[in-house]
Amino acid sequence: MTVRVRRAFEFETPPEQVWEFIADPGKRAGAISVVRDFEVDGNSATWEIDLDLPLIDRTATVETEDVERDEPQYVKFVGRSSVLRVTGEHRIEETETGSRLHNEFVVDGRLPGVERFFKKRLDNELDNLEAALRRELGLPA
Repeated sequence: MTVRVRRAFEFETPPEQVWEFIADPGKRAGAISVVRDFEVDGNSATWEIDLDLPLIDRTATVETEDVERDEPQYVKFVGRSSVLRVTGEHRIEETETGSRLHNEFVVDGRLPGVERFFKKRLDNELDNLEAALRRELGLPA
């Protein structure tokens, strides 16, 4: 089973400012609540994520890398680990009042319960991403 979540956010700020946040692997990782720790190396990041699964309470290492970048409007990253594969896509569109950020996350689990774990959390993780971006931009939540 694959978990997929899509959502768009509106900001009254130029697309270039949204790009500065969303193109940074450290800022993206810092906005995700299950990422306990991370290390950034250029356009890659290593995440340590906390997984609280039935019968398994563990930390998993996820190696992420940006696999596609079209500055200043699109970035796609892929994360791989022994327990999951995650893909994130962020597309920035200019609007009359600022910008719109389209987001899509896809999680494929490799252990029982991983998809269920993320199905319950991905909507909240997108809320966290939007809140972190609004803080970065100095906008109200």
